[in-house]
Amino acid sequence: MDRLKKEMGASADGSRNGSGANTPTATDSSADSIKEDRELIPRAVHTLPEVDTEEDDGKLQKGSASFSSSTSSGHPPSNTKRPGGRGNHERVNHYVWLITCLISISGLNFGLDTGVISGILVSVGSDLGHPLTDSNKELITSITTALALVGGLAAGVGSDKIGRKWLLWLSDVMFILGSIVQAVAHNVATIVAGRAILGLGVGMASCACPLLISELAPTHLRGRLVTINVVAITLGQVIAYAIGAGFETMSGGWRYMAGLCAIPAGIQIAALFFLPDSPRQSIVRGQLTQAKKALTKMYPYESDPEIDAKIVFIQEEAREHALVLGSQSVMRRFKDLVGIGANRRALIVACGLQLLQQLSGWNTLMYYSATLFQSIGFNNPTAVGLVVSGTNLLGTLFALKYIDIIGRRRILLTSVPGMVIGLLLAAISFHFLTISTDGRLDPNADYPSTWSGLVIFSIVFYAISYSTGIGNLPWQQGELFPISYRGIATSLATGCNWSSNLVISSTYLSLMSAITPTGAFALYGGICALGWIFAIFCYPDCSGLSIEETNVVFENGFGIKQAEKMRAEKRAARESEA
Repeated sequence: MDRLKKEMGASADGSRNGSGANTPTATDSSADSIKEDRELIPRAVHTLPEVDTEEDDGKLQKGSASFSSSTSSGHPPSNTKRPGGRGNHERVNHYVWLITCLISISGLNFGLDTGVISGILVSVGSDLGHPLTDSNKELITSITTALALVGGLAAGVGSDKIGRKWLLWLSDVMFILGSIVQAVAHNVATIVAGRAILGLGVGMASCACPLLISELAPTHLRGRLVTINVVAITLGQVIAYAIGAGFETMSGGWRYMAGLCAIPAGIQIAALFFLPDSPRQSIVRGQLTQAKKALTKMYPYESDPEIDAKIVFIQEEAREHALVLGSQSVMRRFKDLVGIGANRRALIVACGLQLLQQLSGWNTLMYYSATLFQSIGFNNPTAVGLVVSGTNLLGTLFALKYIDIIGRRRILLTSVPGMVIGLLLAAISFHFLTISTDGRLDPNADYPSTWSGLVIFSIVFYAISYSTGIGNLPWQQGELFPISYRGIATSLATGCNWSSNLVISSTYLSLMSAITPTGAFALYGGICALGWIFAIFCYPDCSGLSIEETNVVFENGFGIKQAEKMRAEKRAARESEA
């Protein structure tokens, strides 16, 4: 709170400019006290008085005041435990996993609607009035991405206004409507309209879903639970390719591909009425009873005083959030986001990872893999694409199991070089494959099966490397930001994802024609190499740190050593408690 008041005062005095040149005056002088407060607060959780959230929240505020005073003294009781130990207060039941899976239906929708287009493009034939040109294909594909960019940016502000859960509900409506419009289309304009509606839904879901999961998740499970959403995305892509392979030879089968994508959205619409919103969001809106009810279900092994302590701890951060929302416009928050050093560095990391994920070229395989495999001589290209999406799913399941065990930074720094190797091997394979066609792909050419097989192998190798690392890690972005800036920051990072996706999807076929497949895949490999260098110097590992603790990491630089130090201290604390 002290830091926030100083920042607010600096804003009012006009002493902080957009470049953040004066930021140290507002933030750095209180960095040590901020760290001390955040370390002390969790230690006192077992000493808080029980709070009755059924009554006026004055009691909770009173509890919060005593909580703050007891911790600010710097003398926590001797019988308290350090944060990070996983006693009863960290135990959860199957309810947490269930609500995560139900929320992740949004990821399934995402995967279905991005994966199904690959099969539609090779199956639609002349059903839209004429065979699709490369320009038609790029428009149909990229319009989804363009509107996803709009939906993702709007989701950051919208999630603060209506809540994460109801934003997902709105995205489901878009999924259903867009799927229906696609399925009944009889011209290019109509299917483009359907894809545009889907894009809004995809953008909203891609921002709100991981954000809601990260706010619901216990600290020690946050990485795995957010990864469930990515598993759902990859599973959706596998299902989309399977549907495409099944309906590929059927007359008008592409309409079934499009229409079936509405089913999961309908299921989630019904489920959302029974799911809680983020307890953090409930507390921000003053719905303390609702927040306590959700936390009690999530942490059934905790006593009422321990649940109340969680509410008080969250409420301290929520007060900052309410103060910012009540006194600052969206533009003012944006200026503080990029002007305050810690926020700016977190934003650079989040946006950098999202850019790397898309500029690596992965989604070109999701959108155009059937077209690509058809061009190199495979008779059932959608089925071949299923191999790639299946590999992606397996890699994501590996990440689900080990992301919080191995560590996010280690996984990223190990997997990106694998992506570089896979892409460069693909570039070499395309070079020798297309010697007879002057470096260009010709669907009517008889290419050597050996080089076609090496293309598949290199892409599968690339897929497994992508899915274990950069395919998952950017969606952990919600943990990097204070709650006051979390909505707008994650929407900006998601916007980076979709804007770079738009560049890739709208230029892929033209790029393949202009610089040949060899040049295109070599370009993607070079981008991945640059991304690896970025990760070495800028990406800290926040595995095992609470959302509140990660705010400290970026106080002084990108916090790679700071994060390691904090994680080591928490491991030592758990071992001492054991």
